[in-house]
Amino acid sequence: MSNSYLKNSFIIGLSIFFGLSILGFFIGSSVIKFKEFERTVTVKGLSEKEFPADIALWPIQFTSAHNDLPSLYSSLEQDTEEILKFLTSNGFEESEISIGIPAITDKFAQQYGNQDKIELRYTASQKVTVYSKKVDKVRETMRKMVAIGKKGIVITGSNYQNKTEFIFTRLNEIKPAMIEEATRKAREVAVKFAKDSNSKLGKIKKARQGQFSIRDRDKNTLHIKKIRVVSTIEYFLSD
Repeated sequence: MSNSYLKNSFIIGLSIFFGLSILGFFIGSSVIKFKEFERTVTVKGLSEKEFPADIALWPIQFTSAHNDLPSLYSSLEQDTEEILKFLTSNGFEESEISIGIPAITDKFAQQYGNQDKIELRYTASQKVTVYSKKVDKVRETMRKMVAIGKKGIVITGSNYQNKTEFIFTRLNEIKPAMIEEATRKAREVAVKFAKDSNSKLGKIKKARQGQFSIRDRDKNTLHIKKIRVVSTIEYFLSD
């Protein structure tokens, strides 16, 4: 009875041992294969191109001063008419031109400064803005602004608020080709890495497209835009 019980216990224990050994082998093998499957490489692909802007936003601000308010408004109207005539004669349509509201300053109403030294009580600024797809014509006409100065019109300098803007609006048109190029360049880098590491490049595990950036090419060519996008792609590797 005792020998039979011991014999059965031995057989059961031996079976459990072999079972656990086999199970451990398969588990260990699966872990190794799983780790091999998780070998990856992350690469980046860049696409960068230059395109001309397709819209120009050109603010023309001018100023005037007078001691008599009605005379000041008359001066602004006259200067505005001269600027409109200048723009239309250079090929711009009235639909491309807008006139802003004049801003008037009464120096006597200000609480600081010595009013006895004020020569002209009222000062005013007015803005005429050109919004046009004729980018080259805007650039050409800007170089002719000396003609306005010769008529006695005081043009305000190019400060931040009056800075001419050149805008690129065709991003959706160029997106597909640039994403394709960035993806292709990323894969070329991944293939080279796999070859150098004696591996084979597998499928894509994860891909992330970066944001498109639009910048001026440089401070002297604001009408040329540099478009840039970077794609980040993670590939599986295998031996």
